[in-house]
Amino acid sequence: MSAVRALRQLSGSSLRLARVSVVSRAAPIVARSALGAVTPAARAFSMTARRFGSGTTDVAVSQKLQEELQYEEEVAAQEAEEGEPTFLKDFKEAGNWKIVEDSGKEEVTLTRQFGNETINLVFSASDVQSMEAEEPALEEEGQEDEEPSSPHSYPIRVSMTLTKQAAPGTLSVDMVCQDGHFVVDNIAFYRDSKLGSELTAEADWARRALYIGPQFDSLDIGLQEEFEKFLQERGVNEALALFIPEYAEYKEQKEYVRWLKDVKNFVDA
Repeated sequence: MSAVRALRQLSGSSLRLARVSVVSRAAPIVARSALGAVTPAARAFSMTARRFGSGTTDVAVSQKLQEELQYEEEVAAQEAEEGEPTFLKDFKEAGNWKIVEDSGKEEVTLTRQFGNETINLVFSASDVQSMEAEEPALEEEGQEDEEPSSPHSYPIRVSMTLTKQAAPGTLSVDMVCQDGHFVVDNIAFYRDSKLGSELTAEADWARRALYIGPQFDSLDIGLQEEFEKFLQERGVNEALALFIPEYAEYKEQKEYVRWLKDVKNFVDA
């Protein structure tokens, strides 16, 4: 989610809360004056719906979708004039990782070869939404003036798989990427390479029955440090930890525009 979009949503939420507050205070008066109007209102709505053969809110929803889509496309056009984002251009020029993604899907895969190893890192653009979902409500006056947190401080879950041409099995590492760092949750080893790397419901169900090792932070400190060096040597480092949240936001924004177009086309059909 872009920073501009987040600010627009925050402003919209504040306005909605203000409207709810006004309606709540006026509710008793409305209830007393509208007792005799309930039946006619329901009858009028029913007649209108039958006359047009579709929902009475369709046009309003379509207009709002168009307004949002027009705004997002204008922002996208301005960004397109500036060319590819610097963070993405620098990442591609480094040539360490290849980005694999499909339009309409939220998952992104970063892949690379390291010696005889194939390394894949998978993360989801939908994790960007956690920034808004976990943001605490502003309850006390004066909190609105506080400085916002870093635009990329939300956590992104990352799943890494490592396979070798000369050895069976898959090493799987579950991590959280946040504030320029990777925090390892668990390191598992699957003797069946296919089971360890497949992203199907059947494979996920089969993995649940297997012992996947202890929590990473319960390992000996020295072993934790060596594993961290192991990951850094393979490019799972601070630079990558800074890139992933930025790309997740970039990807989510593209999918949001696509979603607006698809929903508007459906409503208008």
